[in-house]
Amino acid sequence: MRLVVAYGGDRGRTARKTGYFISFMILAMLAGLPIAVWMDVSTLSQGALKRQAEDMSSLITSIRSYYASNVVGRILAAHAAGGDTGTVVTHEYADIPGAIPIPATLSLELGDVIRQQQANITYRFLSDLPFKRRPPHPLDAFETQALTELRQDPKQTPTQISRSGFTNTFRLVTPVIMGKACVACHNTHPESPKTDWKVGDVRGIQEVIISQPFARNVFAFKYLLAYFGCMAALGIGFVAFQQRQTALIEGFNHELESTNEFLASISMKISRYLSPQVYKSIFSGQKDVVIQTERKRLTIFFSDIKDFTATTERLQPEALTEMLNEYLTEMSAIALRHGGTLDKFIGDAILVFFGDPETNGSVEDAKACLRMAVDMQRRLGELKEKWRLDGTEEPFVVRMGINSGYCNVGNFGSNDRMDYTIIGAEANLAARLQSIAEGGKIVISYETYALVKDIVDATPLPPITMKGIQREIVPYAVNGLLGADRNLRVMSEHFAGLDLHLDMAQLDPEERARVRAALAEAIAAVDAETKPSS
Repeated sequence: MRLVVAYGGDRGRTARKTGYFISFMILAMLAGLPIAVWMDVSTLSQGALKRQAEDMSSLITSIRSYYASNVVGRILAAHAAGGDTGTVVTHEYADIPGAIPIPATLSLELGDVIRQQQANITYRFLSDLPFKRRPPHPLDAFETQALTELRQDPKQTPTQISRSGFTNTFRLVTPVIMGKACVACHNTHPESPKTDWKVGDVRGIQEVIISQPFARNVFAFKYLLAYFGCMAALGIGFVAFQQRQTALIEGFNHELESTNEFLASISMKISRYLSPQVYKSIFSGQKDVVIQTERKRLTIFFSDIKDFTATTERLQPEALTEMLNEYLTEMSAIALRHGGTLDKFIGDAILVFFGDPETNGSVEDAKACLRMAVDMQRRLGELKEKWRLDGTEEPFVVRMGINSGYCNVGNFGSNDRMDYTIIGAEANLAARLQSIAEGGKIVISYETYALVKDIVDATPLPPITMKGIQREIVPYAVNGLLGADRNLRVMSEHFAGLDLHLDMAQLDPEERARVRAALAEAIAAVDAETKPSS
């Protein structure tokens, strides 16, 4: 259950990290929407400025071309033919009655008119070769470079886009091409700085400069921005709701983890009062906690400490408690290792049965029970040696009884308090067989012997009768195991003046000679004491 809690905690932390990542991504995307719109509006603004500047430049060029060809050109042609001498074409036309401006002057004054009418539009007519007595035209680096490039290739259209704060500024430069009338005028004019002009030469440049705060265009997307605003509010609300839900889920998870830890602790404590098989079947849902029994064929084991009352009088309560707890702990571990269901401790007695809630068949259950009993005797011999080293002169001597038969097994008791146990004469018979066993011995019934006779060396004992069982009981004293289990053979004899525990599994080959010599010496000593008296 602790693993489940840890796994649930890991999943909760992973889910929280995923939620934080998704929330961050949503916020980042929402924050990126205004930036994307802003960039799109800026691009649209720049495109609009470019088209506006190109249209303005084309319009002025068309006006100047029309004026040069159809006004100035016709007047100059009439002058050359001698048909009209009253109209003067000059840049000083304002001071001469009836005079008209030359195309360059027209362009310059058009620029002033445009600048007065449109504060964000500037039109400039520039040249690096101004007429004499005219002020020079200041050219910046972009204009100077554009004029140089156009004289190399008049088909170019130099442009420049700059941004200052929230304002885009677009500059468009087109060439001023010398026409036929312009060449004739410039090459003969006394104030012209150059008199070898040709048709198609670049006289100068005309530049359209348009400035526009592109933030104004944002409001052209008011419906889109309103939609984005609603979506942003909805997204922020969703993220806030998710964070609130995450906080609630975290609180629930903490409570669940605390509850799981409490339940794990309780279940661990409860498991100490139940056999592992019973505990597993209840918590896995295989068995219901209701008063219910069934009749099954079981093999029942019963053990008891011989003369336990006298032993309690010889030992101090603390030493007795320590020895008894150690004995019961070791015996319980052996029972569980062999698959037995540990029913209960009755003082110093132990009740174990095989065949419920799990069974391998009556034969295998009986063999497992017998092997468990032999293993218990072997372990008890090791504990005796330890207890003697600790100062206990007469350690525990245990008798064991085994019987096979049908018993009622299940939950007995009331709805408020019940016990999982067995009831029947066969269980009582196992206790009776234990009572007739000698100290350190195992006694089995004929029913058990019939199931395990292929692995056991046993000697029949005088028949006994028992209240509640009509048949005559033939007990068998176990001498040891046969075949593959022979190494588990344990001999144990305990009398006043004799404490013999022989475990063949613990003997090394080189130690057996010493054991044989010790036993021979003991037999000789017994014979020596017996002969005089006889």
